[in-house]
Amino acid sequence: MFEEGIMLRQKFGADNVFDLSLGNPNAEPPKKLNTVLKSIINNHEKGLHKYMPNAGFSDTRQSIANTLKHETDLSFSEEDIIMTCGTAGAINVFLRSILDEDDEVIIFSPYFAEYFFYIKNQNGVPIISKSNEDFTPNLEDLSKKITKKTKAIIINSPNNPSGVIYNTEMIEQLGAVLTKSGKKYNNSIYLISDEPYRKVVYEEKCPYIFNSYENSVVVTSFSKDLGLAGERIGYIAFNPKILNKSDLIDAAIFCNRTLGFVNAPAISQRIVKELQNSLIDIDFYKSKRDFLYKELVRIGYECILPKGAFYMFPKSPIKDDEKFVSILQSKRVLVVPGIGFGTPGHFRISYCVDDSVLRGSIKGFEEAFNEI
Repeated sequence: MFEEGIMLRQKFGADNVFDLSLGNPNAEPPKKLNTVLKSIINNHEKGLHKYMPNAGFSDTRQSIANTLKHETDLSFSEEDIIMTCGTAGAINVFLRSILDEDDEVIIFSPYFAEYFFYIKNQNGVPIISKSNEDFTPNLEDLSKKITKKTKAIIINSPNNPSGVIYNTEMIEQLGAVLTKSGKKYNNSIYLISDEPYRKVVYEEKCPYIFNSYENSVVVTSFSKDLGLAGERIGYIAFNPKILNKSDLIDAAIFCNRTLGFVNAPAISQRIVKELQNSLIDIDFYKSKRDFLYKELVRIGYECILPKGAFYMFPKSPIKDDEKFVSILQSKRVLVVPGIGFGTPGHFRISYCVDDSVLRGSIKGFEEAFNEI
């Protein structure tokens, strides 16, 4: 889609192509970032850019731990936090730490497509579990998919591509299924919660998993809530009550180094330490969501209103979502077919774009719908 967008812009002009295919956040970072960054640049302390412990700067980890302690009432400390090169780095590090060859990792459709590669990168086997019609996990299907080889479950809430938030009741039910299955197979099953959109929420908050299941970790980044996607900064947060915590953390620190990340970027760590209470302007995305949802429903598309993130996942008017995406492409509107997220019959829209792009896309959405 990225390459197709370049070709279409060259042919028709940038103002006549409406690319809604990439989840590249366009909300600017909080204003405090500039002050913090200037302070770092003007700091003449020696060793500012040197290596640090592979887990990251102690004061940065403690700052994050303090935030988590406040938000969860759990006894987080800096030892429970490992700084990583974004969420992608965090997932790969943790999977490398726990997986033996052919261990299974369950993901729910619709899923972030790169989970497949992350799992296979670390010699695991991805297993797909169904979701309900509202895109929440189908726990009955999950119970059938768990085997003695199951090592982990990955969830993503708020979800990419649907924008759905898993509520507290769903998380507690999921935890109960994993507890029961772990006892059945005498196996430690880890719950990995992928949360880069945790704070990009609209009508409701996203609950934490820690109190619902002890054998859990959160992997996340500051790419979306601080608008720092290009700075590649995130972390792993280990549940203070997780089994074999010391061994797990040692393994993850080792894998952070040997997978080639070594440590998260020094300047980025110093930035996020000072921005724990900062946030992008959420209304920036909410207004885009509200406009796009209203227009799509007016045209006749079926769509669940996203509660978080900056994606929409409407039903395709025809069963073949790839064909419909091609029709939209002929109208110079670029979206991603749902089959790429394990959910055919839908398509993903990224509304983290300029308002002019959103407004300009509506004509193409309407023409494609009417053509069908």
